[in-house]
Amino acid sequence: MIWARIPVAAADPGPVQLALASHENGRTTRASASGARSVRRRRALVGLSVAAAALGLWAFWIEPASLRNETYHLAIGQWPGECARLRVAVLSDLHVGSPFNGLDKLDRVVALTQATRPDLILLAGDFVIHKVVGGRFVAPEETATRLGGLSAPLGVFAVLGNHDWWHDRRRVQRALESRGISVLEDQAMPVSRGSCRFWLAGIGDFWEGRHDVGAALASVPLGQPVLAFTHNPDVFPEIPERVSLTIAGHTHGGQVYIPLVGRPVVPSRYGQRYAIGHIVENGRHLFVTPGLGTSIIPVRFLVPPEVSVLELQAAPAR
Repeated sequence: MIWARIPVAAADPGPVQLALASHENGRTTRASASGARSVRRRRALVGLSVAAAALGLWAFWIEPASLRNETYHLAIGQWPGECARLRVAVLSDLHVGSPFNGLDKLDRVVALTQATRPDLILLAGDFVIHKVVGGRFVAPEETATRLGGLSAPLGVFAVLGNHDWWHDRRRVQRALESRGISVLEDQAMPVSRGSCRFWLAGIGDFWEGRHDVGAALASVPLGQPVLAFTHNPDVFPEIPERVSLTIAGHTHGGQVYIPLVGRPVVPSRYGQRYAIGHIVENGRHLFVTPGLGTSIIPVRFLVPPEVSVLELQAAPAR
């Protein structure tokens, strides 16, 4: 007799066993998915924390401590061809004593400015600090001593800012003038070198000074090119068309620029309208420098401290 081994089929699981297996598999799957989500959340939180720390480091340390110079080529109307390519260095809002802006930094500012070989240097106010977080007051006499290292063929001139008025306007002015820096408050003077001739007008601070534009231009003959400078750009709507270019500071460019959002805080009644850079309105030209120091909160983000150098030329006739 031949015996054959006949395989015995495994018994099919019953409905109860199938239900239990399905429940266990589901619980295992859910637990696995929950664990994966937890890991992803932790990684996201770590990534966000690292990004926030990096942004904070940049905004509260690296960028405020930085320094650069930027050259702007401005074509403006009513500017004489004989003065083409005139280089004007603009320093504003030094706020010496604010975080990362001590006397050593001021020495760097002076050296960088001199390296740009400007024809004219304009200091647009706010030499001292007032209630800056982490700041240390530096006497205007100390600041003026370092600024005395500035020189240019057409001279070094200044106007005063609101912080200078809040401290002691006369003291700041005396300190600057003792170092050969002329302070122009609502007055003008002729400037010339060779065939290049124009008038330079200093206008008082919009908040604290008289900012008497008429007085500033009273001595300027009609038809003469005028370069005006002041601390606060909010005076710009009062500037007449005969002024070729107005230069200002004060806003710090908002100190913070957020892409797609803009500048959340600009100390101007006009918001972001006169916040920074070259602005042209009805044929009148304004340049607002982002400045060098910080005010109130020592932060800068995408608005680095800057020595602005303006290279001026006449706009082509239309």
